Amino acid sequence: MKKDSILTVFFSAIEKDQRLGISHIGLCVTLICLWEKQGFKGPVDAFGKEIMRLSRIASTATYQKLLRQLVQYGYIRYLPSYYKGKASKIFLYLKPSEERGD
Repeated sequence: MKKDSILTVFFSAIEKDQRLGISHIGLCVTLICLWEKQGFKGPVDAFGKEIMRLSRIASTATYQKLLRQLVQYGYIRYLPSYYKGKASKIFLYLKPSEERGD
């Protein structure tokens, strides 16, 4: 996938998905930006506090709910680290699973 088309693909997918709100979109855009900073390779390696700060999510409960919904909707795969000094891994699919044909 071309680097310049990542956001285009994502916004094309969410345009059709009425389940997503502005908080979901903000979280996904933050994850895409972090992925870009990491060279568009592999999963996003990040800490929840960092993601929350960048996406302007104040509540841990809201952050966890949004992540859980994005996993359920097929936009991401989330592998929490459970260790304070180790980043979680988030795989981006950019399209919901029904559009990928999974």
